[in-house]
Amino acid sequence: MKPHFIERRDLLRHACCGAAGLMVGVSMPHAFAATGNRTEMTPDQVLTLLKESNDRFVADQSSTAKHDGARRLEIAKAQAPIAVLVGCSDSRVSPEILFGRGLGELFIIRNAGNTVDLTAQGSIEYAVAELGVPLVLVLGHERCGAVAAALEVVEHSTTLPGRIGHMVEPIIPAVLKARQVARAGGNHDELLDAAVRENVRRVAAGLSLSELLTERQRAGRLKIMGARYDLDDGRVDFFHEA
Repeated sequence: MKPHFIERRDLLRHACCGAAGLMVGVSMPHAFAATGNRTEMTPDQVLTLLKESNDRFVADQSSTAKHDGARRLEIAKAQAPIAVLVGCSDSRVSPEILFGRGLGELFIIRNAGNTVDLTAQGSIEYAVAELGVPLVLVLGHERCGAVAAALEVVEHSTTLPGRIGHMVEPIIPAVLKARQVARAGGNHDELLDAAVRENVRRVAAGLSLSELLTERQRAGRLKIMGARYDLDDGRVDFFHEA
């Protein structure tokens, strides 16, 4: 017998998604109020909130994010994240900190080089379709080691140990594109940063090909954005919309 859809949906909503690197939950007060376990915020409202929160982080202003026991109990039975964050595993790029968000506000998928495979895409589609997340943000960062490794493969035919070569393989097209458009005389650091940005563009563009996500984009219920985090000054540059 075919399982009932509502039962399957509820099972997914409450399942543990640790293997996909997901942070789940809901922030309820004020702008984060949710109806039916979904945020009421629009894509533009979420984007504005993230930009303002990053401005406070750059200015070293204290965050009001909730991480205590009361917050944990508040969100224990349901989640309504406001954004999907596709980020790099780099220990210096902690999404909740640089965006000043609390427990349960971001649905996070992280791996070296902020790439998206089929499992990650399914996780993103789940967050959008089942949880009503209105914004997907692909976040690259300055001096990304995974992109630098892909650049070494392209420029010097470097052989990487273990599974690292497999990990950087999806980034290589971005490196090749960055080399094609690089200005004459550009140095290594400039090429690396161009590749970081091109990698973000490619990942965001790939997500926009998903039929499930595209339907919501056309209806104005979803935005897919690309951004780059500066390790030195802490600022996030939202430079691309897919």
